[in-house]
Amino acid sequence: MSTATKNHIGRKISRIRELRDMKQEALAQAFGISQQAVSNIENSETVEDAKLEEIAKALGVTAEGIKQFSEEAVLNIIGNTYHVDNSSAVNYGCTFNPMDKLIEAYEENKKLYERLVQAEKDKVAYLEKLLNK
Repeated sequence: MSTATKNHIGRKISRIRELRDMKQEALAQAFGISQQAVSNIENSETVEDAKLEEIAKALGVTAEGIKQFSEEAVLNIIGNTYHVDNSSAVNYGCTFNPMDKLIEAYEENKKLYERLVQAEKDKVAYLEKLLNK
């Protein structure tokens, strides 16, 4: 891969957009420009910094992330973390007990409900006090 290809910002934007499963039309709509304008950006070897920042924000990455993007690095990460064989001892599952999280959420909802009921009781008492005056 030549140096020109590695530093082609437009191609990097295009590839990141594809990896994010975003169509050119969606990116165009985010900026209020035409799909053809997005195509022109993706065909440009350089993109001005302000525009690159906006594009990066729309893609959910940083401008530096776009500049440093490497297809080889992505493939390396995928190759090193995805194993088809069952001999791998790595567990990619939950690192917490989902039932514990459910119980925590239930307890939080219970406390919130109790505070809500108390607030209503306080409101009723205040209104009764105003009526008795």
